[in-house]
Amino acid sequence: MFDTLSDKLDSAFKNLTGEGKLTEINIAQSIKEIRRALVAADVNYKIAKEFTDRVKEQAMGTRNVLKAVKPGELMVKIVMDEMVELMGGQSVGINLSGSPAVILIAGLQGSGKTTFTGKLAKHLKEKKRLKVLVAACDVYRPAAIDQLTVLAKQVDVEIYKETENKNPISIAGNALVYAKQNNFGAVIIDTAGRLSVDEEMMDEIAAIKDEITPSETLFVVDSMTGQDAVNTAAVFNERIDYNGVVLTKLDGDTRGGAALSIKYTVGKPIKFVSTGEKMDALDVFHPDRMAQRILGMGDIVSFVEKAQDQFDEKEAQRLEKKIKKNKFDFNDFLGQMAQIRKMGDLRSLIGMIPGMSKLKNLDIDDNAFAKVESIIHSMTPEERTNPDLLNMSRKRRIAKGCGRNIHEINMFIKQFNQMRKMMHMMSKGKGMQQLMGNFPNMPGMN
Repeated sequence: MFDTLSDKLDSAFKNLTGEGKLTEINIAQSIKEIRRALVAADVNYKIAKEFTDRVKEQAMGTRNVLKAVKPGELMVKIVMDEMVELMGGQSVGINLSGSPAVILIAGLQGSGKTTFTGKLAKHLKEKKRLKVLVAACDVYRPAAIDQLTVLAKQVDVEIYKETENKNPISIAGNALVYAKQNNFGAVIIDTAGRLSVDEEMMDEIAAIKDEITPSETLFVVDSMTGQDAVNTAAVFNERIDYNGVVLTKLDGDTRGGAALSIKYTVGKPIKFVSTGEKMDALDVFHPDRMAQRILGMGDIVSFVEKAQDQFDEKEAQRLEKKIKKNKFDFNDFLGQMAQIRKMGDLRSLIGMIPGMSKLKNLDIDDNAFAKVESIIHSMTPEERTNPDLLNMSRKRRIAKGCGRNIHEINMFIKQFNQMRKMMHMMSKGKGMQQLMGNFPNMPGMN
């Protein structure tokens, strides 16, 4: 996420390494590099210049005050504060007033509206404990209704659709009536998009909004389109005056221009960001956390929140007892991998850990668990429960079953046993020095 922008900003800050203090000369050099980085990230030049002018003003004002702070660190702090303000300052929640709350989804075709509708339904159902109805009002795109039907089933919410009705305004109105009659807490209206902004599209979405009077109107934009996304958002806002923006496809080749400048240009907050196709790949937008990630600081708060969502206290207590007895087995290992999978893709999770985004040679395979799972699934139930049973004969059989060579099987089992030993040591209160002494000896830890 924003790798190129992060690299360029990092280079700008490195220019201050070794400097004793901020001066007019080194501030000017860093400001020039920061502005170039923003423009390269598809931020409008006017916005980039105003941003860097504010950064320069702050830097010049503090250069003789905070002498104890290293120049590079001080510049990072100033840039981060200004970046947070540029993106909205603070998180803005979704408006769920009304009975039911009505949420209208708008945007161009291909921006990810329908997928976001499914994700939002899951979010409202699980986080807000609402009974959610999704309404299929895209009557133009082939298979749009079928796609929403599949997503609704996937997240276990009800869908309202009229396959023979080609009037989206009528469908939206009928969906709202149905939602009221059946005590739904929220209804999400998925509307049609076009390949480009046109008058017919604007008239239709405006008419739907008038028909249902939504408590929240969200505009979905593809963040990979950069400044084009910002321009489209401005046109839509002039016509339908939406409440907030959703940025999709942040896991792709995103330069960052949309995230950094859409609030400044349109005056409406970013409320959600989407980072993948999975239904749980949706996050509430926090300007401060996003700024930290862009500046390579990670986002440990979001990481912990994702972990807490998957945390099972009873399961943790059960595992603690097994670890203390050194009985942690392959079934437990599979369960832990499943919990990590639910947190999101590995690349996104690694990017949330402070400092990890700067490791350029780190090869993260999103299917990294597949090999391990195939090895474990090739074991008998008895072997999974008792790892000590794995002699050479059993390892050869497992290798044939999962299509791996015996060296890979031996390597995995050795790593598993070392991990189990370390967890047992920690549970017994052994010192961290003894624990870390064994850590470098694990295969692949060089």
